Amino acid sequence: MSPDFSKRLLVWHKRHGRHDLPWQGTRDAYRIWVSEIMLQQTQVAAVIPYYARFLQRFPDIAALAGAAQDEVLRLWSGLGYYSRARNLQRAAQLVVERHGGVFPRTLEEIEALPGIGRSTAAAIAAFAYGTRAAILDGNVKRVLARHFAVDGYPGEKRVEARLWQIAEAQLPPRAIERYTQAMMDLGATLCTRTKPGCGACPLSQTCRALALDRVKDFPAPRPAKAVPTRATHMLLLVRDGEVLLEKRPPSGIWGGMWSLPELEDGARARAHCRGHYGCTIAEPEAMAPLAHGFTHFKLNIQPLLCRVKKVAPAARETGQMWLGVEDALGAAIPVPVRKLLQRLLAADGDAA
Repeated sequence: MSPDFSKRLLVWHKRHGRHDLPWQGTRDAYRIWVSEIMLQQTQVAAVIPYYARFLQRFPDIAALAGAAQDEVLRLWSGLGYYSRARNLQRAAQLVVERHGGVFPRTLEEIEALPGIGRSTAAAIAAFAYGTRAAILDGNVKRVLARHFAVDGYPGEKRVEARLWQIAEAQLPPRAIERYTQAMMDLGATLCTRTKPGCGACPLSQTCRALALDRVKDFPAPRPAKAVPTRATHMLLLVRDGEVLLEKRPPSGIWGGMWSLPELEDGARARAHCRGHYGCTIAEPEAMAPLAHGFTHFKLNIQPLLCRVKKVAPAARETGQMWLGVEDALGAAIPVPVRKLLQRLLAADGDAA
């Protein structure tokens, strides 16, 4: 191992690290926890405005635990990976039930909460309580894989286990908070996936990947795998300036959010609208298709604009609501639904 690895990193961070992020300079475990969950698979610049709005509405654990899920998802809308928001609220409820509303201190108790893995638990404990524990997020995996020339894809158990060993061996005896932030910052600002700034890196003298002139080879990429494609039709049922939204199931894709009605066979749109929503519609109008990418598959959406002529009395069911298009844009809706509603709003504005 490198005996002065952490020392050089700490010296570098003092001058070149990030010191003014909204979640820095606090020991409030709740605020740190929210930031760490939001930062999972999401860039800092995207998180900052969401973080501010979220904390303004839910300033503490009790506020988050007692909120309506719709409101939590609404404030998360656009940030993606919505299971994070559901897990965050469920964890807040468990903290209230099991810990009297006080965020737990031990790594074991923190990791036992929904949505918190080993690395996230260590980051929260380090920043909130000064706990000496290693983290291993995506940025840190890249730094360690390059510096120690660890072959293989970090998602493989064997490779990940090796990286955990290295991460724990490099921990400094003190200043764990600054060291943890320094590891994150080095991966985010210098040891980046493409075009790394090796010339300014404080670890360049001992980086094995650099010495081997193989920086681009580490870490190994995810093994190539075909991404499946799914298709669906989304119905924009429009009545007197309002659009119909329906509640998604509590788990799965966009769990608990409001979305547009869907069906596989667009030719059945008229019968589907009449049978499921009590709506008589004009001939559905095909809008421009929309593609949306997920981690594990691609979704091709064919939107159908359905102008509603008549709605049967008492046709409204639980889990459905008619909203003005602008109001619908403020609801807890997924990104592709937001895009389709914006198209609808723009089209109606042009027609006017």
